[in-house]
Amino acid sequence: MKRLALAAALALLAGVPFLVGSTYYVNVASQILIYAIFALGVNALVGYAGLVSLGHAGLFGVAAYAAARIMNAGYGHLAVAAGALAVTLAAAAVFAVLALRGTGLGFVMITVALGQIVWGVAYRWISITNGDNGVSIRGRPSPLGLSLASPAAFYWASLLVFVAALAAMAVFNASPFGASVRGTRDQPRRMNALGYHVWMIRFLTFLFSGFWSGVAGVLYLYYNQFVSPQVVALTASAEALLMVISGGTGTLLGPVAGAALVVVMKNVASAYIERWNFVLGAIFVVIVVFMPEGLVPGVARLGRWLARARQPREAVAVTAARREAER
Repeated sequence: MKRLALAAALALLAGVPFLVGSTYYVNVASQILIYAIFALGVNALVGYAGLVSLGHAGLFGVAAYAAARIMNAGYGHLAVAAGALAVTLAAAAVFAVLALRGTGLGFVMITVALGQIVWGVAYRWISITNGDNGVSIRGRPSPLGLSLASPAAFYWASLLVFVAALAAMAVFNASPFGASVRGTRDQPRRMNALGYHVWMIRFLTFLFSGFWSGVAGVLYLYYNQFVSPQVVALTASAEALLMVISGGTGTLLGPVAGAALVVVMKNVASAYIERWNFVLGAIFVVIVVFMPEGLVPGVARLGRWLARARQPREAVAVTAARREAER
């Protein structure tokens, strides 16, 4: 049943350009996939390692800026992607070395400071980032000769990357390393006593998280063909964290649901509701109050509760039917 449900979900996602029809909504679907990859990367650190980061937009932006600069230097798209991800991993390593000096609130504050440093560099280092004017690129790639210029083609390419990210997260979660990451989240002292290198486990998890944040950043650049300091602002990191928390930390589909919620509110609901920020905040409050574990785990819990509530009624109905048959 799980395989059938997975196949049906993939078929539905692949058919989105045909189902929605409108180019605008195809672009919104592409944005959901990009931010879902970003949220999955953040969730690897926040949900599985228990380390709350408010600086991941810095890594997201580092990848986008690096890709833009490499492309404008005349290199091909393969070199652009490889170079941008290499730069992002190097930045993630620096972030990890500095941020892992603290835990809890200290870790959060260090990541905020690092993210703000990246924002300051993007805003002030005009010779590299072009300041407020941002950096533009010449176009999207054409892997294997297939152009990604159209909204539908770019959506399908983003979908392939999203499926790869989701599969990588599933393998990460089910692997022994994933179990050790959750162990450092729940019982770091016990893990240390058992001989596990807690700092190294967290460091590698940070790199894994940074890698997928970088992938999302490269896709963002190709989608918009432009990057500006707004991408690395503190609000962007906060949005990614809200996607993870609202959807459900430490789950596979929670960040995806959270990304869909935020992107739809920003791009669709905002066209009909002037105070859409208020509505989004109200939705988050409702989720926190009634589904503190997140949207996806909360819906699953509600489904189990409804199933248990239905069972006694079904049992009474079966008993009554048996009595009628005996008569």
